[in-house]
Amino acid sequence: MSARSPYWLWALLALPALGFSYEASTAADPRVFHTLLHPTGEMSARLLIITLLASPLALLFKGWRGPAWLKKNRRYLGVASFGYAALHTIFYGIDTGSLSSILGQLDKTEIWTGWIAFGVFVPLALTSMDRAQRMMGRHWKTLQRATYLAAVFTLLHWAALEDWAHPAAAIVHFGPLALLEGYRVWYWYLRDRRRALA
Repeated sequence: MSARSPYWLWALLALPALGFSYEASTAADPRVFHTLLHPTGEMSARLLIITLLASPLALLFKGWRGPAWLKKNRRYLGVASFGYAALHTIFYGIDTGSLSSILGQLDKTEIWTGWIAFGVFVPLALTSMDRAQRMMGRHWKTLQRATYLAAVFTLLHWAALEDWAHPAAAIVHFGPLALLEGYRVWYWYLRDRRRALA
């Protein structure tokens, strides 16, 4: 198998999931699923952020191999982010214990924001294949832009879980993405307008 094969990346991305699954299946403490909620959710959020960083980093550091590699592999990273979000959701369901308990928590901000983020993720993952891209044509890229919506609700979900009083972890993770996306908006939409007004 070539060193450039995506299977190496897939193997690397799957390692934490294997560790989480092993811990969940072997731990004697039934609270293990609750314990694993944070690391699985955090892994999903981090991969989502890395996926979205590809374009602004490529714009900021033109010619650098790092962003070019990210752009080439961001679909794999995005699907992996969904995979960890799915694992996070499964562990949440097991930890909560019943459908009625899950439904009873839907009025909590930290819960419904997570469900919306996951709901946005589902069609993105289902249409991540080359075949779906060919079938959907220009509409595929429009759908994939919903990744930003998933990111917004992931940020809200994370911040709400911290009771809004200590959202430092969420801000530290999403702050660089927000700054770089702001730069991209300025570069493509505001820079020329500013020059025209000068």
